[in-house]
Amino acid sequence: RMTQKGSERIAKRLARAGLCSRREGERWIYEGRVTVDGTVLTSPAMTVSIHSSIKVDGKLIPTPTEPRLWLYHKPCGLLTTHRDPQGRPTVFNSLPAELPRMISVGRLDINSEGLLLLTNNGDLARRLELPGTGLLRRYRARVRGNLDGSELETLKKGIIVNGVHYGPIFATLDRQLRRNAWLSLTLREGKNREVRRALNHLGLDVSRLIRIGYGPFQLGKLAPRGLAEIPPQRIQRYTSSP
Repeated sequence: RMTQKGSERIAKRLARAGLCSRREGERWIYEGRVTVDGTVLTSPAMTVSIHSSIKVDGKLIPTPTEPRLWLYHKPCGLLTTHRDPQGRPTVFNSLPAELPRMISVGRLDINSEGLLLLTNNGDLARRLELPGTGLLRRYRARVRGNLDGSELETLKKGIIVNGVHYGPIFATLDRQLRRNAWLSLTLREGKNREVRRALNHLGLDVSRLIRIGYGPFQLGKLAPRGLAEIPPQRIQRYTSSP
């Protein structure tokens, strides 16, 4: 939320500039990478104004721009990260060069595919990710084996896997083939590799995982590696204060 005379917390300013999420911005501050008016910050508990000179790694940060949001059809084999030490291909180095710097809303692991939301605004990303925003994530999964559907009932109450609690997942058996079954799954939380870990917990081996929806945004018929921008009016409810 803006305070007097257009001032705001430093991590929020970094996020609105499209550089990072608020959490990443706080980490950069603790790493000594951020300066305000020539002073290296040691804590994110600082408010900056529209006149503050803010640098990351010695470079002035961009002026915040209007939040924008894209749908992207992520194929298998791409990492949802800006840099990979092993040099593997990433979502971001596969995007057209003329686009602004973008960050993802959550992630899809390298072997997962489907809908990935991309934005130029870290604050918008944070809002869309927060469980409190209540956006449903919808997936289709192909698993190996024969099911009758009753195995999936336990997921509705939430489960604990290796000490990590996962909230309710609503899963249904769509189709049983000879050696595989297709499932539909809906959840609100979206922790790291949540669907895979929940299904593995049931003894199911996931051979394909496709995200088809994130809140009101749908994959639809977007082709692999396809990109489609969401009209500004459709994201307005997620960009207004606080």
